[in-house]
Amino acid sequence: MLSGKTVLIGITGGIAAYKICELIRMFKRANANVRVVCTPNALHFVTKLTLQNLSQNEVGVEEFEIPDFKPEHISYADEADIMIIAPATANTISKMANGICDNLLTSIFCAFSKPVIIAPAMNCNMWNNRIVQGNLQKLLNAGYTILEPETGFLACGYEGRGRLCSLDTIFDAAKDILTEKKTLAGKKVVITAGGTIEEIDPVRYISNYSSGKMGIALADTAYRLGADVVLITTVPAEKPYPVKKVKSAQEMQKAVEDEFSNSDCVIMAAAVADYRVKQHAVQKIKKTDENEYSLTLIKNPDILKHLCETKTHQTVVGFCAESENLIENAKEKIIKKGCDYLIANDISRKDIGFSSDYNEVTILTRDGGVKKLERADKYTIARRIFEEIYG
Repeated sequence: MLSGKTVLIGITGGIAAYKICELIRMFKRANANVRVVCTPNALHFVTKLTLQNLSQNEVGVEEFEIPDFKPEHISYADEADIMIIAPATANTISKMANGICDNLLTSIFCAFSKPVIIAPAMNCNMWNNRIVQGNLQKLLNAGYTILEPETGFLACGYEGRGRLCSLDTIFDAAKDILTEKKTLAGKKVVITAGGTIEEIDPVRYISNYSSGKMGIALADTAYRLGADVVLITTVPAEKPYPVKKVKSAQEMQKAVEDEFSNSDCVIMAAAVADYRVKQHAVQKIKKTDENEYSLTLIKNPDILKHLCETKTHQTVVGFCAESENLIENAKEKIIKKGCDYLIANDISRKDIGFSSDYNEVTILTRDGGVKKLERADKYTIARRIFEEIYG
């Protein structure tokens, strides 16, 4: 199934390096050409000869072993269709996130312009380290695929998250990317993300718990499927496609309307505040001796409904977050708003939704269709949503 594809596997110095021997065999069985590059420390766990026999190719380790006068990190990057770094140690993750190129593997990564899958494996305390998590977030924001480690017994004797994810997970993720059709090529997709912020005064505001993760996953997925993507977001995001940073519902409305006329699809994944403060204080409101303080709120524009009323050829997709009666409320909303699709989220569950990397949604269509997407990571959910919209 992968005939004609070249898979570049980067192995770093972790105990899970031995597992990658079987991953190489999986890709070879799928008729892929496999190239392997190791950090010097990786060879403490698996031998170069083993990797060469399995891949049937020379294994790269040293940066300045340059055959035929070709810079080796560039030739590796040019040849491969996808790069997989597994296991990815905290050390290598931190180097990649900060553009450090001090060995062959990190130099190839920096020069690699095609899809990259990163599968971390490390001690659970290292995984939970805030700096490591920050570096992973930087890589995720830059558009790289992160396959999070599993929870279980670790080689160091700890019990926790840090085990390399299953080889099937890595193989399937690579296969999906390599065989993925550019179903959105030629389409402009506008996506909103995050929770809007409505200021009370210069230091206080009204907002919600939306992290923007679902909207960003949708934008990343649309970009990977070949779409011209515009992300309109209240949360910071550095992406290879245009990103418009907004704050309030009114700012979001203007940004969406500016992009709407020549768009093919608009997905309103953002949690837009229903109300804003009628009178925004220019100066900080001071505390008084009174036990109560009242704010007068006025309705924000209904961006989704306005888009549905003014659309000509566009597909408009809305989101709704419900804490009870999910399907009943969603059916009422899709009729009221008039959107083509409505994605319903159950925010009463702690294992999905706000701030989680996972979601479980129900897709409603204007003609009465209802389809549930079982719990999965938000990138998988995003891909399935586009499959429902565009087949």
